[in-house]
Amino acid sequence: MGKVSKDKRDIYYRQAKEDGYRARSAYKLLQLDEEFHFFKYVTKVVDLCAAPGSWSQVCCEKLAKNANHPVCKEYEMDKEIKIVAVDLQPIAPYPPVITIQGDITEESTATKIIEAAEGKVDLVICDGAPDVTGLHAFDEFLQSQLVLSALNITTIILKEGGHFVAKIFRAKNIQLLQTQMEMFFKKVEVAKPKSSRQSSSESFIVCMDYTPIPDYVPTLKNPMFLSDYDKEITKLTGINRKIVPFLACGDTSGWDSDKTNKLPELKKPGLLYDPLEVFNSPKYMPRNPVEAPINPNYSTSILLKKGDRLEKVELPKSDVYKNILTKIKLQVGQLDPVRSSSSLSNPTSVDVLTELFD
Repeated sequence: MGKVSKDKRDIYYRQAKEDGYRARSAYKLLQLDEEFHFFKYVTKVVDLCAAPGSWSQVCCEKLAKNANHPVCKEYEMDKEIKIVAVDLQPIAPYPPVITIQGDITEESTATKIIEAAEGKVDLVICDGAPDVTGLHAFDEFLQSQLVLSALNITTIILKEGGHFVAKIFRAKNIQLLQTQMEMFFKKVEVAKPKSSRQSSSESFIVCMDYTPIPDYVPTLKNPMFLSDYDKEITKLTGINRKIVPFLACGDTSGWDSDKTNKLPELKKPGLLYDPLEVFNSPKYMPRNPVEAPINPNYSTSILLKKGDRLEKVELPKSDVYKNILTKIKLQVGQLDPVRSSSSLSNPTSVDVLTELFD
């Protein structure tokens, strides 16, 4: 789409250029802060998935105001101002923002952030999203995993009492994601700023007042994706290794649900038998279901099959397949179409293909 048509369509796109922002997403963060005031008294911020850097620009403006606040000056908090931007892609410099190119799922990145910020931070923001595939359920899953990755690193770098803001996609599992956040934060809200297009499922989860779980040790390791899972899981202790108990229900001496029982039909249909008698004897009569499906989708195909009218698809034996077979023979060096007695006794994959297409 050309620049003129895009400018006409989106007021925030034009306004971002007028105000000097790198992207229109800057207004989303501004409007969220108008509602939740999470920048209040903040001196250290980490912007995850920061490229191209519009949210970092907003952070510079907000923290500059905080530095001039009388409370910050009284406690010399203005000297602690730090803004760290992290992304897999390179970010164009924007002083005084400290840029780090790294993966938020790696512990080395968390270490670099803490070193750059000279300690833990007051606020973590994340406007990241995966490349959209068009498969909505899959895109929503990828986004939720990205948010959880951002939460993982947040538990390492965020001060107690700090805040966390991240982009999410509205989906069926939104309540699950919100519940997961509520385990770490006292207040969790889902909001959609006016600058976010109504046609988009994009929203933002705002988590206030970080409260670590007692005895929880923050870590970026996920044993589920490690090849030596059994070894790594033993290294976790306490709540980090919380295991849901598994119970097997029912009498273990009863029938085996995985066993295949060969039961011949009875010669006298219509008789009722005790189940124990049936399974303890070699006689069994199949019965119709107690309540058959009312209108199943497969009813038409069953009627056609019973009347022997269901079309049978056969593999076409055309010259195309014979040409493919010839090419395979040429590749393996079997140029002679007449097989020897040894090849008959030890058939190869080419022999099998010959049987199919001859």
